Amino acid sequence: MTEQSSAIDQIGIAVSTPRTPDPRPFSANRRSGTLQAALGVTAFSLTFPATAWGLEGFGPWSLVAVRSALAAVIAGGCLLALRVPVPARRHWAGLAVVAAGVVLGFPLLTTLALQTSTTAHAAVVVGLLPLTTALLSALRTGARPSRMFWVAALAGAAAVIAFTVQQSGGALSGADAYLFGALLICAAGYTEGGRLARTMPGWQVIGWALVLCLPLSVPGALVALSYEPVHLSAHSVAGLLWVAAGSQFLGLVVWYRGMAAIGIPKASQLQLAQPLLTLVWSVLLLGEQLTPAAPLTAAAVLICIALTQRARG
Repeated sequence: MTEQSSAIDQIGIAVSTPRTPDPRPFSANRRSGTLQAALGVTAFSLTFPATAWGLEGFGPWSLVAVRSALAAVIAGGCLLALRVPVPARRHWAGLAVVAAGVVLGFPLLTTLALQTSTTAHAAVVVGLLPLTTALLSALRTGARPSRMFWVAALAGAAAVIAFTVQQSGGALSGADAYLFGALLICAAGYTEGGRLARTMPGWQVIGWALVLCLPLSVPGALVALSYEPVHLSAHSVAGLLWVAAGSQFLGLVVWYRGMAAIGIPKASQLQLAQPLLTLVWSVLLLGEQLTPAAPLTAAAVLICIALTQRARG
């Protein structure tokens, strides 16, 4: 009888004792999210050089309107092919913020800035973007990153700002108003898009935001093309195709998926590497010159990224 009771007790203990959750699926999800966010950053890092190429053959308003319309056609085709249902009414306000910030506002303001600014100087925008996105995320979603996170984020932003200002000779231009306006509106779009990507697939977030802009982008493209001369070349066509398909759609698809997996604040800090990647592409594609400070800044930024990814909260 005693042995039987002991066996029953052991079974009861085994049944009642909760199992320790397996951390492997969670870790794999975070690694996948980090990789997707990094791919998004890589796609975004080509945006400014591609825009500079596009401006060789298109006017600024034409380039922005046409890229938005082309990206909307790609996204709309995917939505139709997969028979994705229309989002619930409660999501449309957030999608409008994404559309205003990411689809229209940031591309337009940065394209206008790049008419008179170099890509190195414009990179100051994306140097400040991670910190601004983290701040807006804390206000919008209630996220509370740790103190170490904020120290590393501020240090990384300071390193990027110092580097990009030094690259531009320390002089401020009239394009700065466009750049700082683009910074604020894009951070709002990223924050709202990252929040929506927790309840719907990230590619649908940017897809519906692009479709939402079609009533503006198509007429805008027709009007802009009638006023601004077009000079097609290999550079201008390649630049247009990249900013439409790569930056405006595919890059944002993996970016929002990454943000949903690892959180908006941590994903945003991966963008600290974007200005440096942009400068590399600027050398390779545009022939711009870099100073010896580039590798030192790159090392400092990578350290800050590592700290923000390890910080709890």
